[in-house]
Amino acid sequence: MTALPDTAAPPGTAPAPGAGGTTPRGGRSTLRGALAYAGLTVVTVLVLVPFAWMLSSSLKRNNRVFTVPIQWIPPELRWSNFIEIWERIPLLTYLGNSAFLSVVITLLQVLTGSFAAYGFSKVRFPGRDALFLAYIATIAVPWQAYMVPQYIMMQRAELTDTHLSIILLQAFGAFGVFLMRQYYMSIPDDLCEAARIDGLSEYGIYRRIMLPLSKPALASLALLTFVSTWNDYMGPFIYLTSNELWTIQLGLRSFVGQYEAEYAMIMTGAVLSVLPIMVIFLFGQRYFIRGIATSGLK
Repeated sequence: MTALPDTAAPPGTAPAPGAGGTTPRGGRSTLRGALAYAGLTVVTVLVLVPFAWMLSSSLKRNNRVFTVPIQWIPPELRWSNFIEIWERIPLLTYLGNSAFLSVVITLLQVLTGSFAAYGFSKVRFPGRDALFLAYIATIAVPWQAYMVPQYIMMQRAELTDTHLSIILLQAFGAFGVFLMRQYYMSIPDDLCEAARIDGLSEYGIYRRIMLPLSKPALASLALLTFVSTWNDYMGPFIYLTSNELWTIQLGLRSFVGQYEAEYAMIMTGAVLSVLPIMVIFLFGQRYFIRGIATSGLK
């Protein structure tokens, strides 16, 4: 027999680049990762630039806000702006109203959304899927299409100029049901069947099994709802007329109308309105990302 040439590398010898090794592919993967991180860094900087300018402007005098070139670090830090604005407008009242509405509506949407999603995902009844599709289809209907009928209903119920009108209109949300159902669908049905065999009721399954397993999705829904309610302008603008019921968005808009030339104070109010959202997002971003990744919305 003719002996074959011995081309195998000795034991312990690393393969040469390009000769069956993984170095080129690994290098390309590393390069792609580096480019992706560089791109994300650039996008992050671009997103944070307006916030940095807003924070810098809130510590300036009015005549230095629009200077060219931009002074990112003002020569004189006017921390007094954050004290003076509390004297100009009832900012504490506006922040308290926004916090009250945001917390109450968030709790109600988390409760109603998760409860309805359990029925649409784990309870079998005739017409379940058709009813779910019809309910989710309401997301495509613009709010302006039913804004007037809603206002007439609240007016006849004598609920206008009350926080209850906004709470009732926003206590239910099709998006929350969709988000939670997508997460519940990833939980095996066998788990619920085993609980039913053990004698656990549907309410018990929802409370003792589904809710503890869906904390990431609940956190995502809570964060999205809180931010949406906090930033809502049109709802309070339509239903709230008394100054003591205004939210932070209405209060800042009124302040801009009265002191439109005081740019530094306007930026100070904007910073104070954004600060609670930033704090909540920083504490809940881990659960938010995990909930979005596991609920099929990515």
